Amino acid sequence: MNEKQLELKNAPVYRLLLKYSIPAIVGMIVNALYNIVDRMFIGNMVKDPLAMSGIGLIFPVMLVIFGFCMLIGIGGSSRISIALGENNPEKAHHLLGNMATMIITIMSSLLVVISIFKVPILYFIGASSDTINYASDYLQIILFGIIFQGFSYSFNTVMRAEGNPKKAMYTMLIGAGANIILDPIFIGPLGLGIQGAAWATIVSQLISNTWVMSHFFSKDSVLKFQRKYLRPDWELIKSIITIGMAPFIMQIAASSISAIANNSLRFYGGDLAIGAVTIVNSIAAFVVMPVFGINQGAQPIIGFNYGAKQFDRVKETWKLAAIAATIIVSTGFLLVQLFPELLIRTFTPNPELIAIGSSGMRKLMMFLPIIGFQIISASYFQAVGKASKAMMLSMLRQVIILIPLLLILPNYWQINGVWFAYPIADFCASIITAIFIFWELKHLKELV
Repeated sequence: MNEKQLELKNAPVYRLLLKYSIPAIVGMIVNALYNIVDRMFIGNMVKDPLAMSGIGLIFPVMLVIFGFCMLIGIGGSSRISIALGENNPEKAHHLLGNMATMIITIMSSLLVVISIFKVPILYFIGASSDTINYASDYLQIILFGIIFQGFSYSFNTVMRAEGNPKKAMYTMLIGAGANIILDPIFIGPLGLGIQGAAWATIVSQLISNTWVMSHFFSKDSVLKFQRKYLRPDWELIKSIITIGMAPFIMQIAASSISAIANNSLRFYGGDLAIGAVTIVNSIAAFVVMPVFGINQGAQPIIGFNYGAKQFDRVKETWKLAAIAATIIVSTGFLLVQLFPELLIRTFTPNPELIAIGSSGMRKLMMFLPIIGFQIISASYFQAVGKASKAMMLSMLRQVIILIPLLLILPNYWQINGVWFAYPIADFCASIITAIFIFWELKHLKELV
């Protein structure tokens, strides 16, 4: 074993979690800034408030694209962590090469299919004649950068899996920093409006992609690209998909939820209601992204020690991660409940958007303090290779519970039915997840 692998096996868990999670948290927050910065500049620099609704309409499509990134990135990096824990570098290299092949194939196919069916897709997920042009213009440009997005996200997770969390963080900082600089230039002085925000995003993704890919040709990387490993190995691809399927399904479900919610919001609240939920989702993402950062920091620790059969360290990692996640989301809950208007106002000066968004955000996030525990616990099963449980728990909130609520409650409560569906689903999913994780940890205790 090399020095980094010995550290994963022997170093104090709390130090490892801090070392791996803090860069990942920074990276996830910075990653969220890609969308948040676009929305802030569009909301404040584009005069028509319906531009915000246009941006919100492409969110379901972007969730599908990001779902494929997670399918490859989380699935591949989890398998690489376990392979390194088993001291099998040959398998880890082969997994890396197959991840690259999957990214090129899948992202190229998405680019073609979505471009062809772009307009009917947008109408299906809630566009109107007043918002279709904003959504279409932004989406078509964003599609040109999805291969960069695929490599940047997926191989960033591998960076962390092989023991380079700080360098993974720099990837996100570079990309988001470029986006923050380019957004006002492309939107304002260059006069490109909403299209400028899209161009700024894909140029930033290209810069981020160049940085992350250069790592795997440097001396810092445990893993190296080799041509022979690019040839598809269907057993390895299947193993990547089985682990990555849970977060992929979660993203597809989130896309379906967003499409259902957009249609209900437009029917009961008009196009501006879609703009309001776009802002609320941006704030929610900023609160929850650190929890996903903790997930990413915990994943190589849990995966490696599970592979090494050090189950006491696996349990300790989950416990510390769940506590840290709960503290983060509880802090976010207080800010959302105390200062909703102030938070919404950072995205738009429009009084109607502020009113709709402030009221909805308080309702949507009323059970936010329990979300951290649910996310960490559901993701635990991904890290240890229990794909079926991970998939079921990931689908629980966003498919089994939330989608029926979104279809039923608006018929009785109109727009409030959309807002209240989310916290009800949060509460039910957290109770069921608690049962699964406590049973699992009891089983681990018996194995120590």
